[in-house]
Amino acid sequence: MIPSLTETGRRRNLAPVLSKAVVILAAAFALWVIYANLFVISDPLILGILFISGIFTILFLAIGATSRAPDDIPFYDWVLSALSLACGVYFFMSADAIANRISLLDAFTPDQLFFGSSLLFLTLEATRRTTGLGLTGVVMLFLIYNLFGYLLPPPFGHRVSEFSYVLDILVFTTDGLFGVPIQVVASYVFLFVMFGTFLSKAGGGDFFFNVASLVTGRSRGGPAKIAVISSGLYGTMSGSPTSDVVATGSITIPVMKRLGYSARFAGAVEVAASTGGSAMPPIMGSAAFIMAEYSGISYNEIVLAALLPALLYYGGVFAQVHLRAVRLDLRPSEGEIPTVAETFKTGWVFLLPILGIVLALLLGYSPTFTAGVGVVATILASMILKQTRMSLWQIVEGLGTTTLQILPVAGACAAAGLVIGGLSMTGLGMKAASVILELSNAQPILTLVISAAVTIILGLGMPTPSAYILAAVLVGPALAKLGFPTLPSQMFLLYYAILSALTPPIAVAAIAASAIADEDPFKIAFSAVRLAVVGFLLPFAFVWNPGILLALDPLMNTLAIVGAAMATGAIAISVEGSMGRDLSTLERLLLTLAAVGAVCPYPIIALVSILLIAALIGRQLMSLPREAEKKSA
Repeated sequence: MIPSLTETGRRRNLAPVLSKAVVILAAAFALWVIYANLFVISDPLILGILFISGIFTILFLAIGATSRAPDDIPFYDWVLSALSLACGVYFFMSADAIANRISLLDAFTPDQLFFGSSLLFLTLEATRRTTGLGLTGVVMLFLIYNLFGYLLPPPFGHRVSEFSYVLDILVFTTDGLFGVPIQVVASYVFLFVMFGTFLSKAGGGDFFFNVASLVTGRSRGGPAKIAVISSGLYGTMSGSPTSDVVATGSITIPVMKRLGYSARFAGAVEVAASTGGSAMPPIMGSAAFIMAEYSGISYNEIVLAALLPALLYYGGVFAQVHLRAVRLDLRPSEGEIPTVAETFKTGWVFLLPILGIVLALLLGYSPTFTAGVGVVATILASMILKQTRMSLWQIVEGLGTTTLQILPVAGACAAAGLVIGGLSMTGLGMKAASVILELSNAQPILTLVISAAVTIILGLGMPTPSAYILAAVLVGPALAKLGFPTLPSQMFLLYYAILSALTPPIAVAAIAASAIADEDPFKIAFSAVRLAVVGFLLPFAFVWNPGILLALDPLMNTLAIVGAAMATGAIAISVEGSMGRDLSTLERLLLTLAAVGAVCPYPIIALVSILLIAALIGRQLMSLPREAEKKSA
C-alpha cells in the first residue's frame, strides 16, 4: 500500500452514467470559469477559493488515489470531494470576515482552523495524485522547514513559526495557496487550454499533421521531420511535453519504426520536438503567463521575445534530424502525402482562430480576453463546414475535457503557491540566492551555469509551471543581484524548466515516449538531449546577446538574428559530425567556436564568425559532388 501511495493516481474509467455526470459537472465548472473571467470582475481571493474548491471536488471523483485504484469511486473519495466543496462554500460565505481579519494578530476560530487545515491537507493529496511524490515531497520539506527552521543555524534559520502562523500565511492570504500561480491557472491558462481542446476536437490536430506531412513528407527523413513540425504546432497549444508526446507520438513513432528508424531515434525525435512546444508562441504553456505576472513584463512582449529562440530551437532539432537522415539514408514517408488542396479543403477554417488570437494580441487585449476570443472563434469556425462542425454534446465534452485536463496543472500550481508562501514567510528565497552567489563567487558565467543546473534539478519530474515558479523564487534573485536584465534572465529560467522534461534521470517526456516506442527511456532521453543541444545553449546566448530576444535596436537585432541562425546550423553540423561527408575533429571544433562568436554582442567578432561559418559550410557543400563521384566509382 505504501509504495503505491508514492505514485500518481490514475484517471478512473467510470461507468457510462457516472462518467457522463462527471463530464457535465466539469463542463458546468468550465462555464463558471468563463463567466468569472470574461463577464464579472472577480476578487482574486474569491476567484482562487472557488476555483480551488471546484477543481478539488472534481479531482477526487475523476482521479483515484493510486495507479491501481479501482474504477468505482470509494467512499473516502466521495468524502474528500464533499469536503472540498464544503471548504469552498465555507470560504466563500466567510470571504468578508477573512478579508477583514488582521493576519497573524487575530486568532483563528475553531471553524477557520478546521476548514483551513482541511484545505491544506486536500492540496497535498491533490498534488500527490496529479504529480506524484516529487513535488509533494518538495512541499512537505518546505512545510517542515517553515515549522522547524528555527532550529537551524544562521543563515538558514528563521524565527519560530507555529502551525497557526504557517496556516495563516498559506491559506488565509493571497501570498500562498491562492497566490499568483493559481490565479493564472484560474484565468487565462484555463481558457487557453480550452482553446486547444476545442481546436483539437474539431480536427485541428489532423490539420497540423497534414501540414507537416505536406511540407516535409517527401524528403529524406520525412517522418521524423513531420514529428518535429507537428509536435511544435501541437505543443504550443498543449504546453505539456508529456501530453504532446502521447498525442502526436502515438502517430509519428510507429510510422518511423515501420520505415526502419530505430526505436531509440524515433522516441528521441518525438521527445525533443514535443518538449520545445512549451516555448513556442503564441501560447507557450502556462509558465509564460506566470512569468508575465512575476516579472511585470507584458505577455505580448514575452511572446515576441520568445519567437526567435523557439524557431532556433526547432531549427536545430530539424537540422540534426535532416543531417542524421542524410548520413543514414533514411527513407521518406510511405503512402499518399496530402496535397495542398486536400490539406486546406477543410483545414483552412482552423487558421481563423489562430489569426483571431494573433490579432487580439497585436491589438493589445489582455491574455484572458485573447483566450476567450480563441475559444469563441474556434467554435464558430468549426460550424462553417459540415466536416468540422461540433454537436452540442461535443461542445459539452470540450468544456468538460478542459476541466479534466487542467487538474494536474491546478494541483501543481496550488502546491507551488504553498512553496512560494513559505519562501516569502521565511526569506529562504534570498538566502538561496546568497548561497548561489557564494558558490559562484558572483562570477556571471558560473552563476548562470549553477542556475541552469539548479533549475533542471528543480524541474525533474515536475510540470513546467512548477519548475519555473520554484526557479523564479529561488534562483531568480541571484540573477537579479548580478544585474542581469529581467526578460533574458526569466526566459533563461523558463527554458531550463522546460528542458527538464527531457533531461535524465527522470525525463518524464522520455518515459511517455518509451511506452510507445517500446524502448528504454534512458536511451531515449540521452538521444533527445543530443537532438535538443541547441536548446541547452540558447539561454546562454540570449542572456549574452539580448538581440536574440529582439530587445536591442533594429541593426543589432538583425545581426543577432543572422548570427544565431548561422550558429544553430553550425552547432547542428558539429554535433552530427557530418554534412554529406564526415567532418574532421578540427572542422567540428572550428564550427563550435565560430558558433560562439556568431552570437557575440560585439559586431566585428560576430561578423567574422558568421563569415567563417559560411566558409566552412560552403567548403563542405563544394566537396559533396567529389564525395558522390568517389562512392559511385
